[in-house]
Amino acid sequence: MEERACQLLTALEDAGFEAYVVGGAVRDLLMGKEPHDYDITTSARPEDIRAVAEKEGWHTVEIHGEAFGIVVVVVGGQTFEVATFRGEAYGEDSHRPDKVWYADTLREDVLRRDFTVNAMAMDCRGDIYDYVGGQKDLRKKRLVTVGDPVRRFQEDALRLFRACRFAGQLDFMASKELIQAMPKAFGRVSGLSLERVVNEMDRLMVTPAAYRGLDILVRTGLGSCSCRQKVKGCYEAVPILPELSHLPETPQSKPFHLFDAWVHTLATVAHTPPDLTIRYAALFHDIAKGLPGIRGVYKGRYTDYGHDAKGAELAEAILLRWHKKPAFAQRVAWLVKTHMKFHFFANTAEGDVQKWLRHEALDGPFRRTEELVEAVGQATAVACGDILGCGHADASTEGTESFGAYMAVLAQAMPVSTKDLHYDRRIPEACGRQTGDCLRVLLKRVQNQELVNDADVLAEAARRWLKRHEGAGHHG
Repeated sequence: MEERACQLLTALEDAGFEAYVVGGAVRDLLMGKEPHDYDITTSARPEDIRAVAEKEGWHTVEIHGEAFGIVVVVVGGQTFEVATFRGEAYGEDSHRPDKVWYADTLREDVLRRDFTVNAMAMDCRGDIYDYVGGQKDLRKKRLVTVGDPVRRFQEDALRLFRACRFAGQLDFMASKELIQAMPKAFGRVSGLSLERVVNEMDRLMVTPAAYRGLDILVRTGLGSCSCRQKVKGCYEAVPILPELSHLPETPQSKPFHLFDAWVHTLATVAHTPPDLTIRYAALFHDIAKGLPGIRGVYKGRYTDYGHDAKGAELAEAILLRWHKKPAFAQRVAWLVKTHMKFHFFANTAEGDVQKWLRHEALDGPFRRTEELVEAVGQATAVACGDILGCGHADASTEGTESFGAYMAVLAQAMPVSTKDLHYDRRIPEACGRQTGDCLRVLLKRVQNQELVNDADVLAEAARRWLKRHEGAGHHG
């Protein structure tokens, strides 16, 4: 255990109180991982916690409101949330308890927690206090609720999304009872705020085994529920992710695809790095497959022509509905839209990559060259995930990776904005107020490979443009 956490536990014990590290930190320590932070639970009341800290010369900050009975203690530059043992009762609210009270025992405190692996405590000697079978579930890699799963989920509907996240974070199987209980609490999801749900979705997306949590989300029907947002003082329902619900029933043609569209999507996500943009693009890359107007049959095989463009539309709409930044939504949509194009270029000699990149530099959602370069790298990652996600044992991404690297080099040399031009003060000195017009013309010429992006070349081209321009102006 971390030395400063131990100091804090010892100080509370020396003052006559019980004190334990609790929750995720204990789970991580038992899994051999370094915890991000240490939450501490104690029999001491907030005023006692402050008195102990003061005696030790530690700074404290009390959090009011929702965080009932929590004092933040700073020990040697590290912050710890120290909470008094407590019990909770839930009412109308879908997330927050109605009543909170101080509890007398550690046992009562842990029995209110969500999952068994998050409900263990450890004292400063390293002894484990496990009233719920958390150690056994940890060994078996099982996600199990503390007590009755239906009650746990109905108390706080955000736990439904946390179940998905922990399945992904820990790479655990959710227990059968947990999965069966989830739909019984879906009626409570409508009271959750969009912000909280999207925060859980984002956290799930970058977990090591995100595919596990996504599978629970879609197969239980949780993704098809709606949460809410406040608009002009009134609550409005917001669908979470119903657009994925048709994929588990969407077959694909063998031998190219071994899986249905949903299993392929999960496998693609599993084969991408834990980056939010790349993972959302992987999740949405085939979202339009199987839809009316997209799904067809040609020579006895399923086709989904145009699923890339339609998928991009859906992806952008989902992310904007979730109030993601427009630039983020546009980037994910661009990756979905271009995923088939990327395979085409990587596998055929006839495609004019330079021309396509030029088109994207002109019309794509990019402000600067580095954004185009970054997007090409992300597109390479999505394409590699897509190939590996088809399920063939002999699948290789070598060609796609080397093509992606080649494309990144081309993108690096492709100016997207006039700010990417390597010009010097000769142009503004010569062109004055017409500098903007001149640079826009030069940008197109560099993109078309008529000019090299070099200060001398650009200055000479600007001089000629000015001459022609002034000449044309004279005749007018």
